[in-house]
Amino acid sequence: MKSQTKFETLAIRNQLERSQFAEHSVPLYLTSSFVFEEAEHMRAAFAEEEERNIYSRFSNPNNTEFVNKICALEAGEAGYAFASGMAAIFSTFAALLQSGDHVLSCRSVFGSTHALFTKYFPKWGIETTYFDANHLDSLADLVKPNTKILYAETPTNPALDILDLEVLSTFAKKHHLLLLIDNCFATPYLQQPLKWGADLVIHSATKLIDGQGRVLGGVVAGKEDLVREIYLFARNTGPALSPFHAWVLSKSLETLALRVDRHCENALALATRLQKHPGIQQLKYPFLESHPQYALAKKQMKAGGNIIAIELKGGITAGRKFLDALQLCSLSANLGDSRTIATHPASTTHSKLSEADRMEVGISNGLIRISVGLEHEEDIYQDLFQALDKTL
Repeated sequence: MKSQTKFETLAIRNQLERSQFAEHSVPLYLTSSFVFEEAEHMRAAFAEEEERNIYSRFSNPNNTEFVNKICALEAGEAGYAFASGMAAIFSTFAALLQSGDHVLSCRSVFGSTHALFTKYFPKWGIETTYFDANHLDSLADLVKPNTKILYAETPTNPALDILDLEVLSTFAKKHHLLLLIDNCFATPYLQQPLKWGADLVIHSATKLIDGQGRVLGGVVAGKEDLVREIYLFARNTGPALSPFHAWVLSKSLETLALRVDRHCENALALATRLQKHPGIQQLKYPFLESHPQYALAKKQMKAGGNIIAIELKGGITAGRKFLDALQLCSLSANLGDSRTIATHPASTTHSKLSEADRMEVGISNGLIRISVGLEHEEDIYQDLFQALDKTL
């Protein structure tokens, strides 16, 4: 498609060519393997002299369509789709790192990513040093001769800190580091890290990309030579996305812009109305002027996303009262669903971190993460407000 084609059109019209049946919607290719006309074609496919589907652990038409859409929306040269967001994160690091390498990561990362850095990678001789999301000026002091990757989420989960992609990119290039950005909270619709200079972008497609809490999925996109290494690792280790889930996610992308617009409208309206509730000690939302990185968020994001972080005055006791009082909103560890979800990170998604580590990245016992859904804004507000009243 033409490079000037708009985001919404790319998400809908970037699809596989029609088969002889002239279908309008791309069909499912639920097959484990593919056949060849003759032995020479099979040999050439395995030798990568011909671009052919061989086995769905390697590639599948549905996976190809989903990845091609993500690459078009993220301005990536190539990509690969995984069975989950964590499969994408682990496989990316595993493919690009060697024993003895060093990762420089933002301290505020998803709990399972933290477990990779602190529990599993050290067994293979890979070390990680954390930096503070709000003190990027400290980065230069943390770089080592063996540092290979600079990694960050922005916005961070769940504290909603915003990291300057331009600063990170400039620093990574100066020190010859690979810059990897987890873009899960923003989606390609709100933010494109590759355009700011990142080498790779990673998504848990389970979240807003799916948008309805149906399937698991992950995807990485970016520079072709790096994705090639990731593909070879995944081809041999098997964390591929299923064709059915790829089909679901590709269809989900067709409505991503429409859905995320509504998510953001609801989230901003709710954050504005809730921030003065007497039970709230602090409320963070990237597109509220009270957010410490409001100007930066406006610079590199189209809108503020669907996540609101609320710090309750009564700590963990208030948090439990709030969650138990909810009547409409769901209690779940997921986010990016069409249904509004409330999560207590300290006891769920980030429970494996020590209290000291949680506090260092702004995850107090009273922090509640609200993933704002697509219900009517007034209905969400009434439920959150009555639950907040019960914490007083």
